[in-house]
Amino acid sequence: MKLVLSLLRLSVLAAATSGVVSTLGAQQATRTEPVTGLRNNATGYHALVGARVVTAPGQVLDNATIVIRNGVVTAVGANTPAPAGARVWELKGLTVYPGFIDAHADLGGDAPQQGGDVGPTHWNPQVRAWFSTTANAKDDSTRRTSLRSLGFGAALAVPRQGIFRGTASVVHLGDAGVRERVLRPDLAQSVGFSRSFALGGMYPNSTMGTSALMKQTLLDAEWYMRAWNTYETSGRSILPPETSEALAALGKAVKGTQPVIFQTDSEEEYLRAYKIASDYKLTPWFRGSGQEYRLVDVLKTRPQPLIVPLSFPDAPTVANPEAADNVSLGDLRHWYLAPTNPAQLASNNIPFAITADGLTSLNQFFPNLRVAVARGLAADKALAALTTVPAGILGIDKTHGTIAVGKVANLVVSEGDLFTEEASIRDVWVQGARYGVTRPPQVDPRGTWTIASDDQGTFKSATLRLEGPLNRIRGTIEMPSRRPVNLTGVRVIAETGRLEATFNGEQLGLEGAVLLSGAVRGEEFFGVMSLPTGTDANYKGTRTEPFTGAARGAVAVKVPKIDLPFVRPSMEFGRNGTPAQPAAVIVRNATVWTSGPQGKMENADLLVQAGKVVRVGQKLTAPAGAVEIDGTGKHVTPGLIDPHTHAGVSSVNESGFAIVPEVQMGDVITHNNIWFYRQLAGGLTTTMIKHGSANPIGGENVYVKTRWGGLPDDYKIANAPRTVKFALGENPKRAPTRYPNTRMGVQEIIRDHFLAARDYEKEWKNWEKTKTGIPPRKDLRMEAILDILNQKLLVSSHGYRADEFLALVRLAEEFGFKVQTLQHGVEAYKIADELKKSGVAAVVWSDWGAFKLEAYDATSYNARLLLEAGVVTSLHSDDNEISTRMNWEAGKLLRSGVNEIDAINTVTINAAKAIAIDKRIGSLEAGKDADFVIWNGYPLSQFTKAEQTWVDGRKYFSLDEDKVLREDVAKQRAQLIQAVIAASADAAPAAGGAPARGRGPGSK
Repeated sequence: MKLVLSLLRLSVLAAATSGVVSTLGAQQATRTEPVTGLRNNATGYHALVGARVVTAPGQVLDNATIVIRNGVVTAVGANTPAPAGARVWELKGLTVYPGFIDAHADLGGDAPQQGGDVGPTHWNPQVRAWFSTTANAKDDSTRRTSLRSLGFGAALAVPRQGIFRGTASVVHLGDAGVRERVLRPDLAQSVGFSRSFALGGMYPNSTMGTSALMKQTLLDAEWYMRAWNTYETSGRSILPPETSEALAALGKAVKGTQPVIFQTDSEEEYLRAYKIASDYKLTPWFRGSGQEYRLVDVLKTRPQPLIVPLSFPDAPTVANPEAADNVSLGDLRHWYLAPTNPAQLASNNIPFAITADGLTSLNQFFPNLRVAVARGLAADKALAALTTVPAGILGIDKTHGTIAVGKVANLVVSEGDLFTEEASIRDVWVQGARYGVTRPPQVDPRGTWTIASDDQGTFKSATLRLEGPLNRIRGTIEMPSRRPVNLTGVRVIAETGRLEATFNGEQLGLEGAVLLSGAVRGEEFFGVMSLPTGTDANYKGTRTEPFTGAARGAVAVKVPKIDLPFVRPSMEFGRNGTPAQPAAVIVRNATVWTSGPQGKMENADLLVQAGKVVRVGQKLTAPAGAVEIDGTGKHVTPGLIDPHTHAGVSSVNESGFAIVPEVQMGDVITHNNIWFYRQLAGGLTTTMIKHGSANPIGGENVYVKTRWGGLPDDYKIANAPRTVKFALGENPKRAPTRYPNTRMGVQEIIRDHFLAARDYEKEWKNWEKTKTGIPPRKDLRMEAILDILNQKLLVSSHGYRADEFLALVRLAEEFGFKVQTLQHGVEAYKIADELKKSGVAAVVWSDWGAFKLEAYDATSYNARLLLEAGVVTSLHSDDNEISTRMNWEAGKLLRSGVNEIDAINTVTINAAKAIAIDKRIGSLEAGKDADFVIWNGYPLSQFTKAEQTWVDGRKYFSLDEDKVLREDVAKQRAQLIQAVIAASADAAPAAGGAPARGRGPGSK
């Protein structure tokens, strides 16, 4: 019996000394695990008294008592005595907050198995929707402890592997067993746009491929439910469909009854995720990127839960003029504005939760949180983002998020204001169990000390000054008749009260650093210095002056306030809104190149109303109030068109599979691309952004207008024709691990997929006729190929050699459709008559050739020969830089004998015809879109500039506005560079050291 009691006392002592008091009693009515040995009959009865208690955001009780029993708050109130029998915790001078909740935490435990996942999961290893953080609850205890030490008592454990990552579960962050820690199992599906290389798989390897996989998987999940329902309702009289744990796991998500949490790493990814969620009727949550301040106008109207990280960028390097000149305005603006992201959301009444996810180190959490508060986020809003808001999102607000009777005892005990002071967390309580985080310093060494050493080769006396907050002490040491030397690495070890620091030994006549350590006993200080000579010196001293400053440092804003305008994109030349569309615009007395039946007209007027061309003629009458532009001495052309660019998208090639018409370039437009503005400056108003040439059948292209300052969808031309990228020749056969590897294989894989699409079509028609058997699934790849065969998705094919072009044209004729355009076509002149006969347009370069073997047989007369044969012939750039001066490319044709009208038409009406959009753009004819350019001279000259570029009757570019914008860019850059310098000054290194980096704006 004595042995049993001794062991019991030892176990109680061990629990007390570890800082953890268990509340998991032996309540067998609600616990399935039998008790081994004696029961733990502790009630978990505690009273926290004398603290400042923040019960909820904006609600504070002074000198309050919190009573906890069995993990639940049973009483909370001001000036309330502790009840008899409770263990009393004296917290006078401390502050208690509700326990924090992280709505998007990485707790580990989802690493892929060696050899890959097993079982009927999914054909694509990036689809792991079957993975459950509840069924695989074996999280990393180090991560859990680290997160708990920041005040988090509960979290949504989110898996991270793959694109469809599995289900996230709400757990508490105590050290109980996994069965007790799960609060809401498998609450939400997790999805991300970044694939995991550890999982393997070739497809997808691009952003648009990822979007296509997401769409197809969601369609398959919906089909999977219908297919299995058909099988069961048939009485299992037919063969069952395939078994897929991943598709089965997505059933509730596609029905909208289970949330899908998208992890987004940019503003574009948020927009893409929102569109997918809307199109597929999901219930989305969004883990943001920290760039939400760029989308406040969009987010105001969207109520879906938003979880934002505190990942602020490092300060750009501006240590010298060259480095400063190389930093973009976009990077400078993001460095300055990212810490205001939470404040901007709050000021626009956009609810959000804050997560510790996304930080390089969890040590950044409180410094970044305090910077966010210093930069405008109200402390109450910050607390709400860590408590009540995530509790509401996760559906645990009835038990978590505030300190109230009946709620779980998740608490954060702090030595001060966690949001405005450099305060430390003392304890974190989870489910009524206390976890010690830090101990208060046993001594306060701050003040002025006179110290002396009797050891030879050191000093007779010195003055040691220690100041600043206890958790960030700084100081100096000064020898008689010498300048003070800064101490570095000063710290007080709380457990022992020992002080440690280093300083430069120069004052002692020594080369190297001196290591100082010592202990304080009352007003006495004694210790030892380790000298760079390898010897030690003892010293002792007394305090001559006390320190009278604050115990904790306050967070100070270390950057000047700059009134940066809201612009989109947040970079050079960004706009603060869509340009106005005047009711009417008239350009008078200009040379107008109509690219239409009227040809080139001298001393002519162009009249535009409501974004459409009304008329071109002389001495036109304009409506009252029309904007009048004097075109005397100037030239007006239609907006230039480039039928082949790759600028303005997040990725270009999806090379995971050879045949990928399901991917869409429209999914990956990025408005954060300076080339759109440069294209406007060169008079370009329309481009077709194409998939790359890595595939025999690539992805669907997208038509855009250069509507600079809009969001990605604003650039798209609504109801435009659809085109798909084919590629012949060298490029699509270069993947060594993928079929095809020959030009013959390129032709054959295209043919095989055409046949497969016809078989797919037959299956659908048969099922729609009979409605028997398992319903077929909608296959986005086959659907796109059917659209090709049915002339709904027009073929625009890359290639160089005439023989391959002819082979594709003949293949199209075999399957009953027409190729729309041949692109590049350096040998197109060889088959000009055949192209004319087949009605295929040629999109070529002005003078490119011989840059690789298959482009060797080129000629600068290519365009002329095609034009003379009657082929619709257009120029293209296939190059960002060239796309900004397509008028130069047209001008080059003059030297090959092409006349000026045909030359300008290759970048206007012919380009529009080549991509089948000539009914809307390409010429200045009545009813067409008012896309036009006013040039300061002959448009085919390399010395001519675009003075104004209009899109849809809106002036998107002018040289006058460009001059103003350049001045504003210079002003913003100068202000922001000065702000970087000011923010870095507080962390400046000693003379000769490297410039400080990694300081967020507003940090100390």
